[in-house]
Amino acid sequence: MNPHQVIDIFRRAGTIDEFTADELLNEATNSGRQIDEILIDQGIVTPEVFAQTLAAELGVDAVDLSSFEPLPALVHLVPAGMARLHEVIPVTASGNVLTVALGNPLDTQALEDLRFTLNREIIQVVAPRHQVESLIAANYGSEDTSMEDVLQQLSEADISLVESNEQDFNAAAAAAEANATPIIRYVDLILDRAVQAQASDIHFEPFEKEFKIRYRVDGALYEMEPPPRHLALPVISRIKVLANLNIAERRIPQDGRIQRQIGNKTVDLRVSTLPTQFGESVVLRVLDRSAVKLDLETLQMPEEIYNYILGVIEKPNGIFIVTGPTGSGKTTTLYACLNKINTVDSKLLTAEDPVEYEIDGIMQVPINDAIGMTFARVLRAFLRQDPDRIMIGETRDIETAQIAIQASLTGHLVFTTLHTNDSTGAVSRLIDMGVEPFMISASLEGVLAQRLVRRICPKCKTSYEPDEAILSQLGLSPHDIGDKTFYFGRGCDACNNTGYKGRKGLYELLKVSDPIRTMINERAPNVVLRQKAMELGMSTLRADGLRCIFEGITTIEEVIKYT
Repeated sequence: MNPHQVIDIFRRAGTIDEFTADELLNEATNSGRQIDEILIDQGIVTPEVFAQTLAAELGVDAVDLSSFEPLPALVHLVPAGMARLHEVIPVTASGNVLTVALGNPLDTQALEDLRFTLNREIIQVVAPRHQVESLIAANYGSEDTSMEDVLQQLSEADISLVESNEQDFNAAAAAAEANATPIIRYVDLILDRAVQAQASDIHFEPFEKEFKIRYRVDGALYEMEPPPRHLALPVISRIKVLANLNIAERRIPQDGRIQRQIGNKTVDLRVSTLPTQFGESVVLRVLDRSAVKLDLETLQMPEEIYNYILGVIEKPNGIFIVTGPTGSGKTTTLYACLNKINTVDSKLLTAEDPVEYEIDGIMQVPINDAIGMTFARVLRAFLRQDPDRIMIGETRDIETAQIAIQASLTGHLVFTTLHTNDSTGAVSRLIDMGVEPFMISASLEGVLAQRLVRRICPKCKTSYEPDEAILSQLGLSPHDIGDKTFYFGRGCDACNNTGYKGRKGLYELLKVSDPIRTMINERAPNVVLRQKAMELGMSTLRADGLRCIFEGITTIEEVIKYT
């Protein structure tokens, strides 16, 4: 449930005042708990009063379902996958009218999906959430049966489309199959499961004889139960329908976006299609705002690096660069920096390709190369918008780099990212682009290199003694490690038997001090610059990785893989 919406309703009803409203919103934001739980736990309302207040706001009836037992015929009107996905229980049915209660009564999208999928008139009533949830659990079983149910329905459904060549492709037939109820349920369930598993990406991959669906969780890909090969076209067509892409166009890549309400979360899915030999491959990037905490504190950087960054982002001008490969968390770090300085007295502008997370109070501009909205062009326009801080999603060329440096020298603080292997590599990269060294040394304040390694699952964390061969890959000997303890994850249900749960950043910060500026002006090679930075106290990615190994956060294998 959207806490802001709920609080507004109870404020208008006179149940809570402004001060209490702010306190409740803060607790909902910081604890991640449902707003109805908080209101009930604090004794502000009872579950029944909560339901009655929402019902009065929506102009519908409030009901008590504590002794309600739906008949099997009524339960079968709403498929199991849909009942769990939208937290819905059918209450009564009459002719073409179905009365339902939702776990989240304010979820209008769920009501629309029910109307469309079931092809019925839907009337809503409001009941306490715990009653709805217990009825769903009692009548619709577990998640596993849900996937079996949907696959069973798919096998029984008359889905006859197969991949065809461009001449034979029938867009109308593909659209009809994409809107078939079993396909809608199946795709909804895949998206729901991916979000619950905290996947960062979902891959739909058609091959000659099989159709694979894989999730990326904590940087590693896991394959889910593959659907029959002939479902590739309708499933991919369904995703294209949701993303408002052209179903008939299968020869060129397309990009789109899906926004969905899954449970009590709003999730953005960035969609990318790619024509391949055996049909279109589709990748969905999952942008779950509730799963990403855009705070510098939650990134758990070493204290020295955290304090230096706090100093840099408060400066009136200069450039701060974050480097690392794709998927190393660069954008999250920059957003966390922006969040820290997002105050009323500061004008913040960002140019991104695309905008990943919308943040209140920041003007965010999506890049669109197709119409000439390049980073360089947007950046020029930014300078006429009187900004204090500017974020450039990525510095790709000499033109963008020069304008960014010019902006920093004329009184703006500029944040950007670069694709380099380490922190000192950012200097070499800018010089290779054609930027004059004296301009780099005059404007650069710091370069943060980062990687993401997987955390050991706390539930199955086990100590062990590594052998000399693997220690030598880290440049350590048994004598160096003394009595330090090493850990790995055995694998359990909580971590899908991978031994890992969640991820942790490794950081390396190049502080641009006077000796470093002098070396930049002298065009010192990367190796020499790096050596000097280490002499001045820079801790490398490998050193930060070793710290995380010794603290039992990650494994030797992860650190070797990423540093």
